[in-house]
Amino acid sequence: MVFPAIEGMDRFRVLMAVILLSGTIAGLLLFVAQHYTTFPLIEKAEVYESAGMHHEDEGWKPADGTERTLFTVLTTILAGIGFAALLFGILSLKPVSLNWKKGMLWGIAAFICIDVAPAFGLPPMPPGVPVADIYARQLWWVAAVLCTAVALWLLLDRSKSVPVRLIGLLLVILPYAIGAPVAKGESAVPASLIHQFATASILTTGMFWIALGSIGGLLSERFGYRDA
Repeated sequence: MVFPAIEGMDRFRVLMAVILLSGTIAGLLLFVAQHYTTFPLIEKAEVYESAGMHHEDEGWKPADGTERTLFTVLTTILAGIGFAALLFGILSLKPVSLNWKKGMLWGIAAFICIDVAPAFGLPPMPPGVPVADIYARQLWWVAAVLCTAVALWLLLDRSKSVPVRLIGLLLVILPYAIGAPVAKGESAVPASLIHQFATASILTTGMFWIALGSIGGLLSERFGYRDA
């Protein structure tokens, strides 16, 4: 006889193993991808920023070189684990079994909600580019993510009626109808560099979500994890 409490603890241990392993591996892959794509663009943008803007003392920050690289690796891995906890924590609430294909699809869905949808209003920006008020950006970003997530659920659920799916379509449009916060000021960074950075950022985060979902789904299947 297996007690529910013991079974629940076993499932929790497996879930944590999936989160930690998939988040760490996907975070390392993201760091490698960014090391050769977005990081060089950030360094170029910082040159324009330093030449065109005056900066006050920003306090302590990692020194360029090994120290900055190590801190970047650590923060990227921690971010990967955090996103893994978000994705697989939510999936643990649904009666689904995962494999690498299903995990990849869930990763793509998360990528659309968290990165693609907000990027239409607030694209990734390198240093030296003026941005709108941080609180206004955070509020709009959260609204865009939630609206897109609910919209995908309504649009992709075949059991939903046509009027309900129309509500989902309206939710997709709603954040852009309201409009994202607009930045004021002139950019110290060339437009071509801004475009390259935004494109590289979206592509690398897309790779991250696909890897995270696929690896997490594969580990869930190998570890025998099944949701109740």
